[in-house]
Amino acid sequence: MHSINRLDGLSAGQNLAGHVALITGGSRGIGKAIACKLGQLGAAVSICARNAPALEKTAAELSAAGARVRSQKVDVTKAPEVAALVEATEKELGPITILVNNAGIGGPGFGPVHEKSEDDWQRVLDTNLKSVFLVSKAVAPLMIARRRGDIINISSLAGKNTFAGGGIYCASKWGLQGLAGCMAEDLRGFGIRVSLICPGSVATEFSGRTLKDPARVLTPADVAHAVSVLVLQGPQSFISEVQLRPVAKP
Repeated sequence: MHSINRLDGLSAGQNLAGHVALITGGSRGIGKAIACKLGQLGAAVSICARNAPALEKTAAELSAAGARVRSQKVDVTKAPEVAALVEATEKELGPITILVNNAGIGGPGFGPVHEKSEDDWQRVLDTNLKSVFLVSKAVAPLMIARRRGDIINISSLAGKNTFAGGGIYCASKWGLQGLAGCMAEDLRGFGIRVSLICPGSVATEFSGRTLKDPARVLTPADVAHAVSVLVLQGPQSFISEVQLRPVAKP
């Protein structure tokens, strides 16, 4: 379980004071670790998820650790709820400068395609791909007006590789690769950086596939560190994609 530590002293240039980060799927796992990391770096964080009790617990932990935080139960596959989330975040915390599209599901997306249902397809594609479109569409115009911002999309190495039983999940992540790449070209002229992080297997509650040896997989903190690297890079450059693997081969 990822724990939240109190804010540590930061060296010059390693501070996100004045920034506001919106993180989808922020109640647990990778999203929680990212919120923790950005909060430690001084950003105000807005987290959303569909699990209200888990969301409230994470928000309380972040607040106790010294972060300025707000939480909101949201279904990021529904445009009106996304619009309300973005509006409330900016009203309460200030202009969103960092968006992390992290919300995702796996379970319904695993298994032979011919054995899956239309509902399985819709649930995975809506959560893993449509949500990125909806949240980015809501936030990008605000960033364009301010000519700054980072949009970071949490993808997967499954967006670059195929494997038996991964048809729907891989389709969602391959689609995310294309969407994010085109967004990067659409927005870079406005000073907005769009990046992808593609981790291998991560030790979280994420369901659907049997985890390998925990010593041979990534942790949520590894992904959160990659996010921090992206947002702390110099303003004249952007890292378009990070492929993240454990040192030890599974």
